[in-house]
Amino acid sequence: MLAKLKILLAFLFFLPNAPQGCSDQTTAKTAEIASEEEIDEIRDTIQLAPEEIIVGAARLKDYHDLLRDKRVGLVVNQTSMIGNDHLVDRLRFHELNVKKIFSPEHGFRGTADAGAQIKDGKDLKTGIPLLSLYGKKKKPSPSDLANLDILVFDIQDVGARFYTYISTLAYVMEACAENNLPLLILDRPNPNGHYVDGPVLDLAYRSFVGMHEVPIVHGMTVGEYARMLNGEGWLKNGVVCDVQIITCINYSHKVFYRLPVKPSPNLPNMRSIYLYPSLCLFEGTEVSIGRGTDRQFQVIGHPDFKMGDFSFIPQPKAGAQSPKHQGKTCKGYDLSYLEVADLRRARELNLNYLIDFYHNFPKPANFFLKNNFFDKLAGSSVLRKQIQNGFDAAAIRESWQEDLNEFKKTRQQYLLYEDF
Repeated sequence: MLAKLKILLAFLFFLPNAPQGCSDQTTAKTAEIASEEEIDEIRDTIQLAPEEIIVGAARLKDYHDLLRDKRVGLVVNQTSMIGNDHLVDRLRFHELNVKKIFSPEHGFRGTADAGAQIKDGKDLKTGIPLLSLYGKKKKPSPSDLANLDILVFDIQDVGARFYTYISTLAYVMEACAENNLPLLILDRPNPNGHYVDGPVLDLAYRSFVGMHEVPIVHGMTVGEYARMLNGEGWLKNGVVCDVQIITCINYSHKVFYRLPVKPSPNLPNMRSIYLYPSLCLFEGTEVSIGRGTDRQFQVIGHPDFKMGDFSFIPQPKAGAQSPKHQGKTCKGYDLSYLEVADLRRARELNLNYLIDFYHNFPKPANFFLKNNFFDKLAGSSVLRKQIQNGFDAAAIRESWQEDLNEFKKTRQQYLLYEDF
């Protein structure tokens, strides 16, 4: 590990100039997307929960009566698990009346490509109608909610503004408020909830990958974020949603939480989850971040890039049917050797990846996509222009501190768990 740590430090400091039937508990102990070796390394360097973390969904006895004799709608995906059971199956086992399932980006089973439209249908296992919130509409319609008494939201977030499940949450809250329907949120830990960082969104750049005045890394759980949406009046026309939150037990923003299920097809492990807030900005450029490989959000490359000592070839696969630069050899950097514990301990966005790639790109004028998607991800045009004008990471970080500090003050009002 010491050798890898030395490599990591060299990369971070010199990159800009270098060639570059089950339990009712879902816990860190039963997770699958980080190796035991990684957890052994983490155990000695960062804080683990003193006891098992119990997610909101696993506290069925605390919300069963809220759903009993009710017509229930669920906003869920493949992460909505209680041990080895999906929430849908667990509620049905306890004879609760699940009438509809609403599916977000990537679909109910979590296999669709990012950005791919999801169609309405039926769950093959239960026959329950599936209504897409990532197809023709992103917000439930009055007719969708007409025969429901309560809606339940249970989706694992990863704590980045452009991860679209918090945008789905906002639309669901608006729909519930407008149709006098209560919303029950079954909270889950935020794996990137141990820090706050990045530029705050300029509302002129509002989109589904950034709807609210929060930084790229907001440091809140879904339940906390919902409290902020209500409290700050950020829902359309200032409506307020009737929200009840079933919190996690033994979680705080200080502790490490290893996700038990991949949160989306292209976040296969904890390393990718920690790199995601920094590397997702490349989605607004010509550079591949490994979609179509088995190292998604852990490699960066481009067919014409001349630097770096690593290459990969994106190919169609589940969750990336038409990856960027499909079938072409992309040259760049492999970050999959970075230690999970070191990435967590950094507690900030790493802009060096982006700055380095831009300045070493064969044609910098073609680096950013012409559709301005980078600006939507960044939350304004400022970051793009700073990179184009030669700002270094320290100067860029300094430019967003005032807004970031104001957000941190606002965030404190809505926390449900001990802060970092």
